[in-house]
Amino acid sequence: QVQLVESGGGEVQPGGSLRLSCAASGSIFSIYIMGWYRQAPGKQRELVARITQGGITNYADSVKGRFAISRDDAKNTVYLQMNSLKPEDTAVYYCNAWLRLLRSIQTEEYWGQGTQVTVSS
Repeated sequence: QVQLVESGGGEVQPGGSLRLSCAASGSIFSIYIMGWYRQAPGKQRELVARITQGGITNYADSVKGRFAISRDDAKNTVYLQMNSLKPEDTAVYYCNAWLRLLRSIQTEEYWGQGTQVTVSS
């Protein structure tokens, strides 16, 4: 019923930038929280950044000052601008959304399929 489709991943040199996008589609009534998580090989999935419907954001300490999350509610899309990338930012990045479907009273969580970000010289 709902799809989260990520784009914008790739390979970049240290110090470079990438912009990730995630578009949600389906029978959506409202999206309350949209966010990005990442998982590096051998590590647990961790929160990178998230943004509420009201625009409140929070970030992992490791990305503060380098990454910026934003959303366009007209497009049901969340963005992650990543600057000053480091090798330790290498991971699969997953889009996440807490939303309510049309004709539903429940808030449900959805995940995208993930997009690879590799930071390497």
